Amino acid sequence: VQLQASGGGLVQAGGSLRLSCAASGRTNSFSMGWFRQAPGKEHDFVAGITWITGTTDYADSVRGRFTISRDNAKNTVYLQMNSLKPEDTAVYYCAAARAWLPKRRLDYDSWGQGTQVTVSS
Repeated sequence: VQLQASGGGLVQAGGSLRLSCAASGRTNSFSMGWFRQAPGKEHDFVAGITWITGTTDYADSVRGRFTISRDNAKNTVYLQMNSLKPEDTAVYYCAAARAWLPKRRLDYDSWGQGTQVTVSS
């Protein structure tokens, strides 16, 4: 499966952004996830969703502020990010997995190219 992430940008603290991840090719994944990587840090799990049931999971740091959703007809997953904080600044990646809502990077099989999100204070 090929993944194309988009929607990043520069926003002020308290603002909102919506990221999109379009999947194409052989989409045999069961779950989709968003990760982020800040400079000098590891990839951190942000949110995940299953294609079939729409079950979601979030990192504690974004719960209540971010919402992950999917459009099965468009093979697209979204990450609505509200009340953004400077510490949300990172490159955001979408990824596909054949497991149920994994949180470990190594459990994801396919990755998009990443989109930069910068939150100014």
